[in-house]
Amino acid sequence: MQFIIVIAFVSLMIGLSKGGLGAVVVAGITPVLTLIMPVQEAVVVVIPMLLIGDAIAMWMYWGAWEIRYVKLLLPMAVVGIVVGTYFLTSLPDSTLRHILGAFTLLVVGYKLVVDRIQSISYEPRNWHGYLAGAASGFGSALANTGAPPFTSYMLLQNLNPRVFIGTTTLFFALVNIVKLFVQGTLIDVPRVLSIAWAIPIIPIGAWLGRKLILRLNQRTFEWMMMIALVWIGLMLLLSSPN
Repeated sequence: MQFIIVIAFVSLMIGLSKGGLGAVVVAGITPVLTLIMPVQEAVVVVIPMLLIGDAIAMWMYWGAWEIRYVKLLLPMAVVGIVVGTYFLTSLPDSTLRHILGAFTLLVVGYKLVVDRIQSISYEPRNWHGYLAGAASGFGSALANTGAPPFTSYMLLQNLNPRVFIGTTTLFFALVNIVKLFVQGTLIDVPRVLSIAWAIPIIPIGAWLGRKLILRLNQRTFEWMMMIALVWIGLMLLLSSPN
């Protein structure tokens, strides 16, 4: 029963994130999955589900992207994915849990300062994009937490909200496609098939996410999510080896 509840909840989270509720929701996906499986499996088993969510988000925001930012960040994101995958396959599960806990708490820290980023006096440099791309790819490959570096960089570009979301959607759709190729051999196909029943929950979550954006106080929602992420992150960070 716990397995069914966790998978259904994760599918809903994927949908909510693709519906526009963003990085805080995404950051909770892998930590929640570690309740029922090792970190390595938790990172890769959701790749097909993330791609389905990406397809829904691409449909919602088709063409609403600034392609030059994707071209700037994606090459180094690929490098980050390769490096992140190396660590994912080389480190023991107990160490990965500690890293995942640290990443989760970093996302909370990012959300606490994100409003100040746009007020920074900023002079664009290509190497900033390379660094953000590499960090996003690394975080995505190791813990499905690639959004903070990418989002921090994009906030400094002063894009309108629709273009911002569209560019984010395209970038992470491509990142997840690259992850499918780089991490494909790590995916347990029977396990993926065993959770395929939850796929219809993803578009429901995306629809719900769009509705919640219009009706829910997003600041209140984000604080609720951050409190949950702090709890999960500390549990992972303080967990003892099996």
